[in-house]
Amino acid sequence: MPVPEFLRELRDQIGPALLPLTGVTGVVLDEDDNVLLHRRADDGRWATPGGILEPGEQPAAAVVREVWEETGLVVAVERLVSVVGQDPYVYPNGDRVQFLDLAFRCRPVGGAPDAGGDETLEVGWFAPDALPAMSDSIMRRIGYARESRTEPFYVL
Repeated sequence: MPVPEFLRELRDQIGPALLPLTGVTGVVLDEDDNVLLHRRADDGRWATPGGILEPGEQPAAAVVREVWEETGLVVAVERLVSVVGQDPYVYPNGDRVQFLDLAFRCRPVGGAPDAGGDETLEVGWFAPDALPAMSDSIMRRIGYARESRTEPFYVL
């Protein structure tokens, strides 16, 4: 995945030190409750679309941007579904990060599935009972988005 310029500049200053970042995730559900996923170009795994919140960007706008960049679909944000701090992660190059993930339930309003960018190998809709293997954290986000609750999930 392309590294945003602001993050490259930070890494030039701090090296591989642990960096807290805010991430956004879009759980896009169609009218039949199918889930939009993309197969990531960096590791070949299926995932919900998402990425890093850039300086000055609002979270809901960021998730709309990320979904479009990774899948070709335009979405409307319906609600915040979870706010969860992830475990620290070390990238293969040694850079350390810890994400605060804001996951949003979204619905498609335009565009068409497109894997033509550099971040995505495939885009597809999956029935909830036919999802490909994914991490527990992604599966939890999908579960929270499918619930009828109005308040977001968070960990105490």
